[in-house]
Amino acid sequence: MPAGRVLVDTSLSEAGNALTDEMLRKCMQNRELSWLQFNERVLEEADKPENPLFERFFFLSIFTSNLDEFYMIRVGGLCDHELNKTGVTDNKTGMGASEQLALIYEATVRLYAKRDAVCKKLEAELAEEGIGRLAVQGAAASITKKHQRLLDAYFDSQIQPLLAPQIIDQSHPFPHLENNRQIIALYLEAKGGKAVFGIIPVPNGAERMFFLSEDLYILLEDIILLYCEKVFKRYKVVEKAVICVTRNADIVADEERFDEDEDFIEHMSKILKKRRRLSPVRLEARDGNCPKIVSYLQKKLSLAPAQTFYCTSPLVMSHLMTFRDKMAPYIRPKAAPLLQKKEHVYPPFEPAAAQYAVLNGEMMRRVRFGDVLLYHPYDSIQPFFSLIREAAEDRHVISIQITLYRIAEQSKLVEHLILAAENGKEVYVFIELRARMDEENNIVWAKRMEEAGCHVFFGPQGFKLHAKICLITRHEGQKNEYITHIGTGNYNEKTARLYTDVSIITANEQVGRDAAHFFNNMKIGAHDDGGAYELFWVAPDGFKTELIRHIERESAYADRGRITIKCNSLTDRDVIIALVKASMAGTKIDLIVRGICCLTARMPGLTDNIRVRSIVGRFLEHARVYRFGSGEDCSIYIGSGDMMTRNTERRVELFTPVLDQGARKRVSAMLDVMLADNVKAREMDGDGRYAHVKAGVATEQEVVAVDQEVAAAEQEVAVAQARDTEQEGDAAGQEGDVAVRDDDAAPELWAAGAVAARLWSAGAATATAEAALICDAPQTGYVPPVSAMLDSQQYFITEASENSVIENNKTYTKRYSADSFIRRLLSLFRVNRKA
Repeated sequence: MPAGRVLVDTSLSEAGNALTDEMLRKCMQNRELSWLQFNERVLEEADKPENPLFERFFFLSIFTSNLDEFYMIRVGGLCDHELNKTGVTDNKTGMGASEQLALIYEATVRLYAKRDAVCKKLEAELAEEGIGRLAVQGAAASITKKHQRLLDAYFDSQIQPLLAPQIIDQSHPFPHLENNRQIIALYLEAKGGKAVFGIIPVPNGAERMFFLSEDLYILLEDIILLYCEKVFKRYKVVEKAVICVTRNADIVADEERFDEDEDFIEHMSKILKKRRRLSPVRLEARDGNCPKIVSYLQKKLSLAPAQTFYCTSPLVMSHLMTFRDKMAPYIRPKAAPLLQKKEHVYPPFEPAAAQYAVLNGEMMRRVRFGDVLLYHPYDSIQPFFSLIREAAEDRHVISIQITLYRIAEQSKLVEHLILAAENGKEVYVFIELRARMDEENNIVWAKRMEEAGCHVFFGPQGFKLHAKICLITRHEGQKNEYITHIGTGNYNEKTARLYTDVSIITANEQVGRDAAHFFNNMKIGAHDDGGAYELFWVAPDGFKTELIRHIERESAYADRGRITIKCNSLTDRDVIIALVKASMAGTKIDLIVRGICCLTARMPGLTDNIRVRSIVGRFLEHARVYRFGSGEDCSIYIGSGDMMTRNTERRVELFTPVLDQGARKRVSAMLDVMLADNVKAREMDGDGRYAHVKAGVATEQEVVAVDQEVAAAEQEVAVAQARDTEQEGDAAGQEGDVAVRDDDAAPELWAAGAVAARLWSAGAATATAEAALICDAPQTGYVPPVSAMLDSQQYFITEASENSVIENNKTYTKRYSADSFIRRLLSLFRVNRKA
């Protein structure tokens, strides 16, 4: 039992056992409304002037695509419940489908207004930099004769040949309007005054942006809107608008009729075709002066007025994903100073090479000396790919087994797996064809791997296979050797550069046995077999049970209990109840939940001891980490699942304990950094709303104390580096150029992390983007010794904020950014390490 932690009398938890539904309702939120709050936090990032301008456009695009998928899946499912009168209610709030939909529609109207305001502001800022968007409707329309000539020529040669206009009358039935495709809708008047409805689908193959000059562009839909009278020249245009229809895409493959003689890939292909024609759930109209069009479409699509949303900003914002790249070809550098300003985009980021993880470029040999922990995107995913490539060519490797959920369109990993199969290895690939919105891509890869000789399996019937695990089996001499990789994110090269995820590569025999057992279960269609795993938590049978057991164990320590969980969402009612009871027992709980959180923190008498924070920034916070206890005796698990009912009950998820001492320290340090973030973090209040964590202030005495802490840490680093050099020399003589084990190799990481943790807990000034202290250097002229740990002065904040305090003519500001601090810690971790 950890020192200082004593099990309390169970009677202290009697209040928790007496929880009533009324008490629980006070500290629970609706899942859908909580998600909308999360997406609003994404939109707020687009409105932050401290974020680079082009990155703010990117956040605006993410908000829009998020909302599109929310309506296709979540609102689509609720509409089905409402239509079928299933009587299904939210088990947190008791609301039925109709009540939830009414609140969703109400919140959406507010979000559209906020998005329009943010878009208008961003375009105004872009115009100040010399790049504008041409408006074709309203008071902002300003088309010159020169613009008109350019547009006439462009429309006639490039756009009109691609158009497929259509009128709707007795001879032309109402067409299928594609999901999320922009359409120019027109209310027309024929000769004699007869009303006719017309449409022009915006072509998918045309360039979305057309530059009229080096400082002015127009969107494709606006060009068509401008020339629709020319397209329907036989009619008078009464109303015209850009519209978009969103359709229900909430199809569950296992609920569809499946012929046992039918190939599952063929079955999924049919499902995808059906999805494209499902019922509408939302109508969007750009610019509100089109009542006849909206009324007509509402009737034809069976949509209520509450399901119609008006806006002034573009309906589809996918062009903003690569906004800067799209503009660059049309703009000469001298005429486009904006594109030359680094502050308008994030600084280039390349994942670290993780040299400490590689031994002479041989990952299989390196893992024998200790576990390798990778934290993406700060660490590159390349060491794992190198491992698979080595295994494909190692004559002692018998098999490679792996689960795949979302695969990159251009996948090196799959290429390595195919190479392994061609080299005679047994390659077992368990691919999930029902990965939402990635089904088609997964089908393509499944066919290719089958053709190459891989053994391709699909997830067990009734459950999505969401686990992230790979097992390499070697046989050399008389012994089998296992190398296992387990992570929190997908085996996807693209998302590994955009999402924060943790993964571990280990040669631990117990982990390997559990991995082999897991894959054997998958081959026979069994997701679990009654808890036979030595170490793993496996959903749907074991994850929730073990998670609640660990929560209850910490609850038994009362106010000495500690729980820290980082995940994407929290919706599972049973888990929420366990956390509330632990809070009532006095256990301190920190939840870092990026997205949905159905638990309300800081409720008097219920969740007083629970702190909920969300971090939204440059990278998508995606890692799932569960820590119980504190210090060296804590237990840490990483894995694929969130605390959502779909993960705990309807998916195959997998978690492993982090056993290596060094890896456990690193994961703990990362969690502590996130709990200290006061730049990107928001915390939930007792009403379920989120507010930015405010930066604190530091006195001059605290700054001096920080200097002393840092000086001591730097001395510890110097001593450790000298020690490591000697150890590496000794090891090299015995085993070649051997890398030092993780738990012995990074004292500077723990020194820096410990400084940061102590500073935060003491309320002293902590470091900005990358280290342990920050102050307003230009005003004070004060540069602390910790600057030696930084690459340059650029990491210091250069202007005072409202949270600064002026004392003795010096300005001190406490700010702390988790993502960049972790990046620096990992860089420090590789100081003077041999490749």
